[in-house]
Amino acid sequence: MPDLRCGRIRYTNDLPLYAAFDEGALEFPGSFVADVPSKLNMELVRGNLDLGPISAAHYARHSDELVLLDDLCIGARDEVWSVLLVSPTPPHVLDGIEIAVTRDSASARALLQILLERRYGIDAPFAPTDDPIYAAQLRQPALLIGDAALDARESFPQDACWDLAHLWHEWTGEEMVFAVWAARRDAYEKHTAEFEAAAAALRAARAWGEEHLERVVARAQAVRPRPAGFYEAYYTKILNFHFDLGARAGLARFIAELDAVGLMPGVFRTSEIWRVAS
Repeated sequence: MPDLRCGRIRYTNDLPLYAAFDEGALEFPGSFVADVPSKLNMELVRGNLDLGPISAAHYARHSDELVLLDDLCIGARDEVWSVLLVSPTPPHVLDGIEIAVTRDSASARALLQILLERRYGIDAPFAPTDDPIYAAQLRQPALLIGDAALDARESFPQDACWDLAHLWHEWTGEEMVFAVWAARRDAYEKHTAEFEAAAAALRAARAWGEEHLERVVARAQAVRPRPAGFYEAYYTKILNFHFDLGARAGLARFIAELDAVGLMPGVFRTSEIWRVAS
């Protein structure tokens, strides 16, 4: 088969998994396609990508077409910093109030709906937008992700920034998984060795990033400068890139909550989450 086409999230939050390739320290057996999560979701499901990160919510809806790759995710043990509801009023009083939501993430939007409906018992209409920061500047509640959310943490009052992963953990006691790495099932079953080699390269790159954190941080600072110490904390204390047992349990709960709010068509085989669990 031709070189594998692998997605790559166009934010600084995935640099610990890709910096080794950027630095030339390791080679990936394929090519990368960078874009926002929602577009990577679409391209993987359409077959224009062979593997890569996919929003947890989108993976759950298309799990019959995909195979989870071992021990790779983007998640958070508690707070995540880069998935925020910016609102001048608390989430529990937003009943009936329109929320501007980014078009870039399926998992963040689904998580917000789950929290509003299941934790707070309220219904708020969503208005998709390409510029949620502008909406937030107009004091409209707004959902932001990625670097835009990290920017918002610095520019909006702290009491107006609601970390959705923290709200989730506070409510459920579980970790939150925003993205997993998956491969097209049809291609994976025909070329299993090639896909496993690609997954191994990604895991090796993650290990390199953990061992060379200063170089990962330097690349992040070159892309998006932030205060000293920010990326060190973000990459080591906030984000979780290991799809371990805690992350798998969090994903299982998230999928159950997707079903509870009507966002899970069909039947999901929970055993798939644990298929490659160690």
